[in-house]
Amino acid sequence: QDTFKIQTQKALLDVYLADGSKIRLDIQTSDTAERILEVTLCKMGLSRELIKYFSFFFFQDHEDGALSVVKKVAEFELPYVGLQSMKELHCKLGIRKWYTDPCLDTLMMDCRASLNLLYTQAIQEVKKNWVKPTERQMQELEFLQKSANKAKFLELIREVRFYGYVRLDPCTCDYPEEGCSADIYVGNNEINCCIKLPTNQTREVSLKVNRLRSWQVTFLDTTKDGEEDTLELRLEYNDSSTWQ
Repeated sequence: QDTFKIQTQKALLDVYLADGSKIRLDIQTSDTAERILEVTLCKMGLSRELIKYFSFFFFQDHEDGALSVVKKVAEFELPYVGLQSMKELHCKLGIRKWYTDPCLDTLMMDCRASLNLLYTQAIQEVKKNWVKPTERQMQELEFLQKSANKAKFLELIREVRFYGYVRLDPCTCDYPEEGCSADIYVGNNEINCCIKLPTNQTREVSLKVNRLRSWQVTFLDTTKDGEEDTLELRLEYNDSSTWQ
């Protein structure tokens, strides 16, 4: 608050759901994410014991229809201040589930509010091509969506590839060689990389979390006029008993 010269006072805060609707809240600028999330979810009718399975995220809607999840909001953060500090990114504050094991969906089925949250997020991930259903699965999902059978829809989508994963923005990588681009999916105890090689061939690599020994994130100050700063992620991974 001191850094961005924001006084403690009443303010309005918009919280977005996956279907594009929003909830407008009366808050204090000093309210933490933990407090605001609890108020929001209780207002929606979510059972208190299920609150821990959801979280706030900062995200961006792009003009081309793509969706970027910028970061999870930590419980101690101040969402109002966070949005002010990232004004240039045009971020929104949204609610998403906070687990990557699709089996946990079954805990949400008896609560109408959690069922609706999971359903709208699943619909969004289908529209944004975050999940990869087969043609048959897609036909069944479309039928269940038209018939508004939310429970059956969620039961089927748990079988769809990459459901429950977080998709990160495309990036460049030097594995298996320099000059590759990659789509990254994180979930189910793996980092899945769909790598496009310089030869335009595609290679899929799954990095299992239990084979990661260390990782390092570095800020690369390579900024030139009109260019964005770069973050570099390096992993140490055990592949066939060899660390690389």
